[in-house]
Amino acid sequence: MNRITAVFLLLSATFAAAQNVTASLSPAERSMVSARRAIAAKPSQYSGYNQLAIALSRRARETSDPKYYAQAEDALKKSFDLSPGNLEGEKIHVWLLLGRHEFPAALEAAKALNKKVPDDVLVYGFLADANAELGNYADAEGAVQWMLDLRPGNLPGLTRAAYLRELFGDIDGALELMKMAYEATPPTEAEDQAWILTQMGHLHAATGRFADAEQLLQRAITVFPKYHYALANLATIRMEQKRYADAVFLLQQLYAEAPHAENLYLLAEALEKAGRANEAHTAFVEFEQKSLAESSRKDNSSRELVFYYADHAHDPFKALQAVQQEYAWRHDVYTLDAYAWALHVNGKDQEARKQVETALGVGIKDAKLLRHAGEIALAQGDLTSAERYLREAEILHAPGSQLARATLASLSELKARK
Repeated sequence: MNRITAVFLLLSATFAAAQNVTASLSPAERSMVSARRAIAAKPSQYSGYNQLAIALSRRARETSDPKYYAQAEDALKKSFDLSPGNLEGEKIHVWLLLGRHEFPAALEAAKALNKKVPDDVLVYGFLADANAELGNYADAEGAVQWMLDLRPGNLPGLTRAAYLRELFGDIDGALELMKMAYEATPPTEAEDQAWILTQMGHLHAATGRFADAEQLLQRAITVFPKYHYALANLATIRMEQKRYADAVFLLQQLYAEAPHAENLYLLAEALEKAGRANEAHTAFVEFEQKSLAESSRKDNSSRELVFYYADHAHDPFKALQAVQQEYAWRHDVYTLDAYAWALHVNGKDQEARKQVETALGVGIKDAKLLRHAGEIALAQGDLTSAERYLREAEILHAPGSQLARATLASLSELKARK
């Protein structure tokens, strides 16, 4: 072998190895590599830092690791140092606020941007996201409609419209929109595909179609291995199937991938159901500590903390205390439900019923919320309404339906005695 041939083979092997490394990277990681190359080539241009900030924020969603948001903020600061107030940077700023659950600040920033660029589809997406998370559903719906009017069939508009369809009780409509979004997603965008597959799986599970849901969730994990959203949804199905050991296994994987308080809460519940009482107790104690430590942030696990205090620790006062701070700034259906349940366990059923019925008034068909409404009505002695809500929860055959069925059985015995 001559020297030229040897060098050529060495270069070929090096290139092939580099290609293999790149192929093993996630879409966000590949974008991060590309952005850093752009910065190295033109360090005085702000666009490379914007590109890096976007890539890092996408990596945060891929991994559920908030450290990438902090790194994205650093990249964005460099962008603004080079070009103060650049429009692309301003949009990324709103995106990062949403990622950190700073929804009130994101809404104000998105409104300001919307005045500057009233025909920007992505800005309307930010308005939709912030309003939906705050419970301003009419405003969220209006923003999504603008997205679809400005650019019919655009992917971000479809996914947001699907989310609102679900909240308004149109599960089949939400599924159809998600299918359209999936078909519009490039195969190279593995995490986007996995996210949409996971949402479709969640929608099937919400109406008791567990076989369809499981198939979609397994596809999501195949497309994006150990995908944290898919693991959580699959574990929920295992819990409903009473396959508690399998749920524990999945949730242990989830917590290893995304060690957040809310994921530890799910694991603790599964351990408890699996009969591993000591491990469950340890997990619940650690969950409480982690949840309280993050309670001052907008990105917190306050809702899980409410249900921990209400249903496991049996500390009604702390349950209500845990939700009040969250309720002060957002009124989405899930916060209203948590607030209602905290009020209920404190014996404040009149106000609890008002809150849970406000949540259900949006149209949502969620077995857990309907069961809560039924139990609150039952506590008030309104057996007719209690039975109606519990029947609605039961016929969904979804997560939460089994508990509704058990309460219905108790209600039937109560009516029989009267």
